[in-house]
Amino acid sequence: MHAIRWLPLLLGYLLLVPTVSAQDSSAVTMDVPRNLGAVGWIELHDAVQPASANFVVRSLRWAADEGLGCLVIELDTPGGLDSSMRRMIKAMLASSVPVIVYVSPAGSRAASAGVFLMMAAHVAAMAPGTNLGAAHPVSIGGGLGGGDQQPDTTMIAKVTNDAVAYVRALAENRGRNADWAERAVRESVSASANEALELGVIDMVVANRVELLKAVDGREVDVAGRMQRLNTAGAPIVERQMNLRDQILGAIANPNIAYLLLLLGGLGIFFELSHPGTLFPGIVGAICLFLAFFALQMLPVRGAGVALIALSIILFILEIKVTSYGALTIGGVAALVFGSLMLYETNGTGIRLAWGVMLPSIVIVASLFIFGIVMAIRAQTRSTLTGREGLVGEVGEARSDLAPKGRVFVHGEIWNAISNTPVAKGAPVRVCRVHGMQLIVESTSDEIAGLAKEDPGDPR
Repeated sequence: MHAIRWLPLLLGYLLLVPTVSAQDSSAVTMDVPRNLGAVGWIELHDAVQPASANFVVRSLRWAADEGLGCLVIELDTPGGLDSSMRRMIKAMLASSVPVIVYVSPAGSRAASAGVFLMMAAHVAAMAPGTNLGAAHPVSIGGGLGGGDQQPDTTMIAKVTNDAVAYVRALAENRGRNADWAERAVRESVSASANEALELGVIDMVVANRVELLKAVDGREVDVAGRMQRLNTAGAPIVERQMNLRDQILGAIANPNIAYLLLLLGGLGIFFELSHPGTLFPGIVGAICLFLAFFALQMLPVRGAGVALIALSIILFILEIKVTSYGALTIGGVAALVFGSLMLYETNGTGIRLAWGVMLPSIVIVASLFIFGIVMAIRAQTRSTLTGREGLVGEVGEARSDLAPKGRVFVHGEIWNAISNTPVAKGAPVRVCRVHGMQLIVESTSDEIAGLAKEDPGDPR
């Protein structure tokens, strides 16, 4: 339990500590001071979201402070948040260090927001077996409520036109094929590495980092309004890894992880309230809720979705205190379903909740609460088997003549009893009720005799 007590403090430290400086242990330092002329190298193999944007922006600042000759971003992304993408691009355009975006290794992609990053790079390169494109704004959240779909269509048109203007401006600024870039946004077209090179979308196709540095050596690029020559052949490479804080924040900012944290937090609080004093579910639930709220503030969430999920948790908790025979749980499940569908604002963001996460989560949560309600109802309707109430209806044996008082043997115990009709010693009796420390019984001899007449048994 002592370890559990320190767990919230540890997670709070990881989330709230200031960002480490550019000279921290996340960079593989060189023996030469300030790494003059070296090539910085970072990997962005994740969705474009706030944590990855922080990493790229800080890496650009680090490259400038270290005096690096250029910074290579090894890219593999399915896309992500428009706001995070624009933050990265603004930092790239304002950087005093040339930026090379390299889609690698084979099998990687630069989809959606990745296309914009490629257009903004001073040098755009791809490895064989990679692809880029499909940059149309994603919208799967519209129309859930039915009715007129025109507002969603209008919003998509606005977002698309804005994205087209932005990607054309980036492509024209770098001298790349702006028409293809527009088609990637409007028509979601994609291209392999070789096709992109033929179309003038990228600058080169190279197999590995050594070939990349040889290919860009001597190339002149426009960096913040002045021409700068790249001298990369044989230059040392300084790799910078995402630190632990960014890795944790990146994982938490995943929309599926944030959703699961929200549900786990609600379940933890529910089980703590239903079983007070267990502590562990409550501690874990509180931590999960804080992490979920932290992640949701970085994601494009709808207030109605969060409110409905919060309502579902409240209804589940009320089920503990109010005997509704399942009405509150049914309402909680309905609120959870609609809240999950409405949780994220998907218009133009590409952020969505995976069906493979949402549906099993709803089924599991609903099954847990429905099972709990069924067991509670069965417990309430089951006849009492212990205590005085458990004696009612039990059949015993008269240990003395009941005329009308005597003693009977019932449920493994000898009780004082009273009967309205005389009962002979040894005759079977049934308990009608309990009065203080005395049983009120009746004879069952007539019932047994009646059964014997109906079923005379084996004639032999």
